[in-house]
Amino acid sequence: MLIVCVFLGHTIFLFLHDRIHPDSNMLALLPTQNHDPVMQRAFTQMLDAAEQHVVVLVGAEKWEEAVAAADAYTGVIRTQTNLLEINPSMNRDQSEWIALFNDHHLRLLTPDQRKLLETRTSRQWLETSLMKLYSPVGGPKAGAWQDDPFDLFGGWLMNRASETPVRPREGRLFVQEGDRYYILVLMTLKAKAFSLETAEKTMPVLKQAERAARDTAQGAKTDIDVLSTGFLLYAAAGSAQAQKEISIIGLGSLFGVALLLWVTFRTIKSILMIWLSVIVGCIGAVSVCSLIFGQIHMLTLVFGASLLGVAQDYGIFFLCNRAVSNPEEASWSVLRRLLPSMILIFGMTVTGYMMLGFMPFPGLQQMALFSTVGLLFAWMTILCWFPVMARANFTKQRAPWPYYRNLLTKLPALGMNRATLIVALIFVGLAIPGIILLRANDDVRLLQNPPKYLIDDQIKISHLLDMPAAAQFYIVRGNSAEQVLLREEALKDRLGILISRGVISGYQAVSNWIPSRATQMANRDLIKEKLLDNREVLPALATAIGEDAQWVTTMRERITKTDTELTLEQFLSTPISETVRHLWIGNVGDEYASIVLLKNISRKDMPALIALANGMDGVQWVDKVEEISSVLRTYRHYMGWAVLLAYVAVFALLFIRYRKRSWQVIAPTIFAGIGTLGILGLTGQNLQLFTMVGFMLLLGLGVDYGIFWQEKVSGDKGYTWVEIGLCAVTALLSFGLLSLSATPVLHSFGLTLLAGLTLVWLFVPFFGRE
Repeated sequence: MLIVCVFLGHTIFLFLHDRIHPDSNMLALLPTQNHDPVMQRAFTQMLDAAEQHVVVLVGAEKWEEAVAAADAYTGVIRTQTNLLEINPSMNRDQSEWIALFNDHHLRLLTPDQRKLLETRTSRQWLETSLMKLYSPVGGPKAGAWQDDPFDLFGGWLMNRASETPVRPREGRLFVQEGDRYYILVLMTLKAKAFSLETAEKTMPVLKQAERAARDTAQGAKTDIDVLSTGFLLYAAAGSAQAQKEISIIGLGSLFGVALLLWVTFRTIKSILMIWLSVIVGCIGAVSVCSLIFGQIHMLTLVFGASLLGVAQDYGIFFLCNRAVSNPEEASWSVLRRLLPSMILIFGMTVTGYMMLGFMPFPGLQQMALFSTVGLLFAWMTILCWFPVMARANFTKQRAPWPYYRNLLTKLPALGMNRATLIVALIFVGLAIPGIILLRANDDVRLLQNPPKYLIDDQIKISHLLDMPAAAQFYIVRGNSAEQVLLREEALKDRLGILISRGVISGYQAVSNWIPSRATQMANRDLIKEKLLDNREVLPALATAIGEDAQWVTTMRERITKTDTELTLEQFLSTPISETVRHLWIGNVGDEYASIVLLKNISRKDMPALIALANGMDGVQWVDKVEEISSVLRTYRHYMGWAVLLAYVAVFALLFIRYRKRSWQVIAPTIFAGIGTLGILGLTGQNLQLFTMVGFMLLLGLGVDYGIFWQEKVSGDKGYTWVEIGLCAVTALLSFGLLSLSATPVLHSFGLTLLAGLTLVWLFVPFFGRE
């Protein structure tokens, strides 16, 4: 009682002080198997760059309508500065970032400009300069014509601006598609995006802002589009889905079991006792997991809701045997008689969960600890409290489900004989077609199933903003920052070939903005050689506009007076670098590194992108989706072998107690496992890591029913059959309800146990009945 009070007090403290914030980040469940610090830093930076941002596009047919809707949207957001901050870059004038590069313009050239300098004639450069002088057109203005007479710096600025379709107008950023204007609203979260508390507070604000934007179109013949994307939206959708499933699974299991207990024992007391064991188990699980992990994942709570179906087995086992025992026998005596069986079934179930905990997989470790601690507390509650609460006459229902018990007289018994072998071969033969059809799918994207509208919005926003892929990229390494920039430039030369072939549409790299020192020097020398020191260019230009030799000298001095090197540190310390700052990994250990992102890549082009990096020093292709999926594939293989070894270990433990009857205890579970594989294949399900987790737990639970059947502690197989039926149905109410989950991994796990436990329940009475 004292132990329970301590943990209850700790759990109450956590709730009262708002210490329990379930995490909804699916990536937190995955193992960090990559020991490459550069790779790990790259992934962390990419995640951090996107995690705290919410991107919104407010669109309308007319600019004025889009402005009004966007202002209504941001007006709501600005009232909640404790939750969201509108990115100040929306109001930054383009002259700010032009000024940064103006002092270094002699060293900044695009690859195309370098080719033109090498191939164009002096006459062509003269015509270019005169055209700019007499017919100035749009683009970022780099100053007076005298500062950039050949439009090299202006061309470089235009090239930088072309990296994104976003343009400034009236202090706002916007993109245009056809006849619709979309104003960009970029916001930064003040709290963790994957916190349930953040989602609960922020999502109502975003919905209110969206309504305000749409309300501006009332009475007008126009439609307002509000497109949103960001980790917060996915986390909120996942949290809402998980909370719904926890309610369905937890409450469905509790009340379903309550109904079964009422039908069986016809007493409220039996229901309250079972609920007590479950509640104590949950209190212990939440308290211990919070102490060890600090934060409990939302998926762990959904998974833990199915714990109810397992924890109830121990209580049902005791109550059934107490109900059919001699009324004269004390409850403590009944417990002593049941104790060897209860220790064995508890050990078998916990062994399955503990084997999950030994895997270096954070999600499985947390689920394993939550379940193991919960079962331990529930089991100890039954051992310590049930004998006191369950007196001899706690129920008058001595013969539950008589028709169900009578089924046993019609079921044949199987033994170690030819008939059993024939039946087994027929069963396996029926399962083989499904097993042949079974396919593995370890795609990490199966960890979640976001709503379709979120996916549609993300696709639309990515298209409008021409956003690069965030999960596939190149990592460029070197012994110094200069070497990294040089290798980036070599990589970009090869990427240019892919752009010309239509494999990708572009790339983002730090060296687009900050060329290497060697390239800056080469650019300066090339401009001086072809234009400034060339006696056919500036003198001819002076003659064309009616100037003298002094003008030529003055122009050369004016253009070269700002000839200074642009450094990486200088660029990264300015606000303009915000859009690409996450691409620079910097110094990690004894090397430097950066990221190069690609635009509009597709799966079919992956081989070409992988091959591109072959033979390039310091260049590595990274596909984070495939990498994580590969980790899941590896652990699925490990789990498959672990399940097979677990069967061997369990049989060895059973042999110590049951000797020649050991096969009768484990055979129902083996056949159920084979049948489940066939069912999964025939129903088009995929084999994945959490399917193997289901098979591990099927072993623990299935063997429990075999032990119940062999122990026959009540002296009557009919009551043991009722007992197994109650345990099976309660487990199916919990794990079976998981098969209704919209989360693919939980659906697969629940379906595996739904099919497996049903088959075990059906197979058990065929083995070892007298």
